[in-house]
Amino acid sequence: MDEDYLHDLFGSLGDVRIRRLFGGQGIYSGERIVALVFRDELYLKSDAETDPLFEAAGSARWTYTRPGRMPTRMPYYRFPDSALDDADEAARWISIADGASRRAATAPRPRSRKVGKAPAGKASA
Repeated sequence: MDEDYLHDLFGSLGDVRIRRLFGGQGIYSGERIVALVFRDELYLKSDAETDPLFEAAGSARWTYTRPGRMPTRMPYYRFPDSALDDADEAARWISIADGASRRAATAPRPRSRKVGKAPAGKASA
């Protein structure tokens, strides 16, 4: 997708940068990813809070399948077609994706568990 078009579309976010990602383009606001373009389709960041909004709008979730594996559902939904021709609606969806991106950036990351160690306070047999 044309980078000038994407900069204009996401201009309300301020510091918009486009980087290569997954063979497509990642659209960032600062260090946070807000959207991506894959195979000429624009997808917006989502989370548990925004998934129902995208689903109600009829947007398809981005999934990919590796050979020999089950499909992987990614936290991105296709940009609603109606928003491509309506600047106000586009801004609303971009704001929704920005909110999901902000929540993802501040969510605590799961701690990794070390394999082979017994939990504290329990003796090994």
